[in-house]
Amino acid sequence: MSTTIINKETLETFLELISGGDKHNGNNRYNAIVRKIVGDLCQTIEQFDVSDEEFWQAVNYINFLGEKKETALLAAGLGLEHFLDLRSDAKEKLAGELRGTPRTIEGPLYVANAPLSSGVTRMDDGDDTGEIMWLHGVIRDTEGQPVSGAVVDVWHANTLGNYSFFDQSQSAFNLRRRIITDEDGAYYARSILPSGYGCPPDGPTQQLLNLLGRHGNRPAHIHFFISAPGYKHLTTQINLSGDKYLWDDFAFATREELIADPIKISDPSLIKQRELPGNHTEVSFDFVLQPAQKHNEETPIKRPRVGEE
Repeated sequence: MSTTIINKETLETFLELISGGDKHNGNNRYNAIVRKIVGDLCQTIEQFDVSDEEFWQAVNYINFLGEKKETALLAAGLGLEHFLDLRSDAKEKLAGELRGTPRTIEGPLYVANAPLSSGVTRMDDGDDTGEIMWLHGVIRDTEGQPVSGAVVDVWHANTLGNYSFFDQSQSAFNLRRRIITDEDGAYYARSILPSGYGCPPDGPTQQLLNLLGRHGNRPAHIHFFISAPGYKHLTTQINLSGDKYLWDDFAFATREELIADPIKISDPSLIKQRELPGNHTEVSFDFVLQPAQKHNEETPIKRPRVGEE
């Protein structure tokens, strides 16, 4: 470790200039945040005696990250997206709010405006290469009452760990659907069992993970947005038990309350009732929505998403 080379007074004067704090006509919040970020970076350079060459390698890495559109992926891999969830949990606990199904990360692969169905849907666009999955559950409030008319927006990867839209070999909304819950608060979907996957092996996220001695794998999982008038929008995902990476998710999204147990189904009567061609795997998961305290809590946070204006 290096000792400080730049004296504190010189650094403080420099940070005041670069953050616009001496101009008094900028955004005070931005002034303070930029000053803090740059100040921490300067201290890191000092502490570890970062060379000019290492600094410019880092700058070029950021360029590479943007070119590959992996910035959101790296945010998940460094635990920053999970940290936001932990912080929201802590805020709710301090406020004494009722707790519903736990939140967890959205990830970078959502696509808006998936086809909308009532009660039941088929998610795979005729893809018969995977094992059939019957996904279903009930949306309830914190009093245990069903929430009819809730929108269950669900998306997941295919058997190769790839997502439609980002994988051009799939149809635009393959394995992406929105389902309006029925009068009993229930949703049903025929799909295929998703696979876990890893970061692009030649991408910048995996490049950094390699330097940290970490893998970039995720367990098999299914993403959900769940919304209904009067309730907090829920961003979450369920992981499938038995996966090698269930408790070793590079994105830190696994939560004990969000693990589903797939069940093999061979009962002919149940197969017939579900109008399925044969044996399949059932994944059942119920969700509990919290009452919204503010109107803006009924919608997801604003962030860039494919398909949204």
